[in-house]
Formats: sequence, C-alpha cells, structure tokens
Amino acid sequence: MAAGARGRQQLTALNRDQARGRDAAPSFARSPLRLILSSTSLFEFLVPTDPLSRLRALCLALPEAHEALAWGEPTFRVRNKLFATYASAGSHHGAGRPAVWVKATSTNQALLVEAAPARYFVPPYVGASGWVGVWLDRRPAWRALEGLLRDAYCRTAPKTLVARLAGESPAGRERR
Repeated sequence: MAAGARGRQQLTALNRDQARGRDAAPSFARSPLRLILSSTSLFEFLVPTDPLSRLRALCLALPEAHEALAWGEPTFRVRNKLFATYASAGSHHGAGRPAVWVKATSTNQALLVEAAPARYFVPPYVGASGWVGVWLDRRPAWRALEGLLRDAYCRTAPKTLVARLAGESPAGRERR
C-alpha cells in the first residue's frame, strides 16, 4: 500500500472517531513509529503539503465522494453532485492564488468573509448562491476547511450518506 493511501486511511479513521464523539489520537500517533520519527517528519510523511493533495485527501475521505475534472479543474462530488471545486493559481478561477470553492449558505458566506477577508472570499460564478472561497496559500486553517467541506458534503449528499458520516443508521435516525 502506498504511503499516501495509508495516510488517507488513517485520516479517515480519525474522522470516524471524531464523528462518533471520540477525540482519540490516531493509531499512528500511538505507534512505535512515532517514537522513531520526529513529529514534524511524521506530519510531513502522512499529510501532503501540496494544497491540492491535502484538499483531495480531505474530500475523498467522505463517504462515496469522488473527483471529476470540470472546467479544467478538479471538482469534488457526491453521487455526481458538486460540493467543492479547486481553483488553481494558474487559471483565471484562482486569480493567481490556489483556492477552493465550497458550497455553503449565504449566511455562512457573509459571516466568514466579513470575519476573515484575508482567508475567505466570494467566488465568481457561484458566490451569488452562497458558496464561499477559501485561499489555500499563506497557511490555510485546514481544520476549519475540513469543517466547511463536511458541511458542504452534508448539504449535498443523500440522508443515508450523511447518516453514515455521522456513524448512525438512517433507520435509527428516523425513529428519534
């Protein structure tokens, strides 16, 4: 198994534990490998530093999420419905900086852009529908972005997949 795939599996396991309310350290943090490698080199080994690779790992860790190329850029979808799209620095979509456009509500978009305009922006084309842009250069807040991506996924995915992400069965959810 490639190192990147192993890292994605471990990140997926960590996401599952967090969704179930556990804040346990991932298995690689408890392994003897952690004693051998410094935390910095372990981080670099398991988590890609390229913004697209890291974004891809976060998006594809979600149930049934897949990547499709559209408009010359990678897009992330669930059952072929778009929840995030990458805007490279080299295209007119990125305006010279790498970014991701994430499906959101107009309220969340306004709050984020007003609170941190250096980090968030209203993207062209889809901004009028509430999508929010997140710059991926200059030390992005990856945990905040992971939360935005999960919210976007939940807004797009069918209820059965959202329930799977939350770690509960759809039947149990309806009985409550």
